[in-house]
Parts: sequence; structure tokens; C-alpha cells
Amino acid sequence: MALLVAAILAASPVPVLVELFTSEGCSSCPPADAVLARLLQGQPVPGATVVGLSEHVDYWNSLGWKDPFSDALFTQRQEDYASVVARGRVYTPQMVVGGSVDLLGSDERAARAAVARAAAEPHGTLRLTRRGKSVHVAGQDFPAHADAHVLLAVVEDGLSNRVLRGENEGRTLSHSAVVRSLNRIGLAAGPSFELDFQPSLDPSWKTPRYVAFVQELKSRKVLAAAELGP
Repeated sequence: MALLVAAILAASPVPVLVELFTSEGCSSCPPADAVLARLLQGQPVPGATVVGLSEHVDYWNSLGWKDPFSDALFTQRQEDYASVVARGRVYTPQMVVGGSVDLLGSDERAARAAVARAAAEPHGTLRLTRRGKSVHVAGQDFPAHADAHVLLAVVEDGLSNRVLRGENEGRTLSHSAVVRSLNRIGLAAGPSFELDFQPSLDPSWKTPRYVAFVQELKSRKVLAAAELGP
């Protein structure tokens, strides 16, 4: 029985975190937003489940249109990736897969290939459950790793906005997996851990759901990811 369970778990798709740094002020970004949506809806990579985060940066806000989903936190996160993963590059649309590979966000073929490679890397597993107003995060079977944080994002799907100025003036843009908040909730100590966190939810967020992931502090490699629906 133990061997059967192990075989089933081994055959399960591996969740792979895909982050898209985007902006409504950037005319090159809508095609990348569409790529992320297709990856999430179609799940086209065998052996992997794409877990997406759409992180709207704020450095386009002074160029004609203030993105209502933007936050300086996501700009800082992108800049943190630049020196470690992206060879000093910060641009939109930029996609980071598994915390280890950056690519042009509108390059769907490259994104699929990067997801497939990330799914083959050693990883742990996460499970998210609700406990009242809190989210319980349980991690297990992590390989040996450097210091790593556990992060929890609140995200929303199916958002759209009509852009009135800037490079996308007159367009109605649609977004998937928009990050509403992102918090470090603890450390991933050892091969297993359990954490509880109560996120702050804005009443305007209609259908929030949760994405948790474990990320090494120095390398930025993502060691596991998981989702919990609304």
C-alpha cells in the first residue's frame, strides 16, 4: 500500500510558481497577461500545475496612467530578482518561473519550457486549509535547502479595467491572478512545518483566494507552491 501511495504522489502534477510583472500603463503587457491567463486556464504543461501571480508594478504610474492594481511592493520584488535571476534586468512584461528563470512574459513557448524544467526540480509539498478566518499552511517532504521564507498571497481572478490614458488608452484590459496582498508569514524550518496566518481582506475584493509558496532567501528558488480557492 505504501508503494502504491508513493507512486500516486510521484505521478501528481508539480505546482510551479509563475510570476508576471506587468502594468496597465505598458502597451507590451496585455499579450503577456493573456499568456498567463492561458497557462492558468489550459494548464498545458504535462506533469506541472501552473500557479500564477500577476504582480502590477508602480513605475509606469507617472507616465500617464496609474494602474489601480499596482504596488511598490511588487516593484521591489522585481528589483530583488534582478540581481539574482535576471542579470540586472527590470522590464515589463517580465515573467519569473520557479524563482529561478526570467523570460519575456509574452513568450508562451519559453514559459512552457521553463515550467517543465521547474517541475523536474527537487521540491516539497504544501497544503492549504481554512481555520476560521486564518489560513493553515502545512509543508512536508522538503529537500535540504538554505534559509527560506513562507509567503502567502491573496489573489483575485477575472478582473478588468478600462484604461483612460497612457499607452493603453481606450482599451479594456483583463487580468488573472492579480495579487492583492503578499506577506511573509514564517520560515520553512527543516523538512516539514505548520503555520497559521490571518490575512487582512479588503471588502472590495469580491472573490479572493490564496497562493502560498516557499522561497529560498538567497537564491530566490521556489521550493513549493499551492493554492486555495475562494
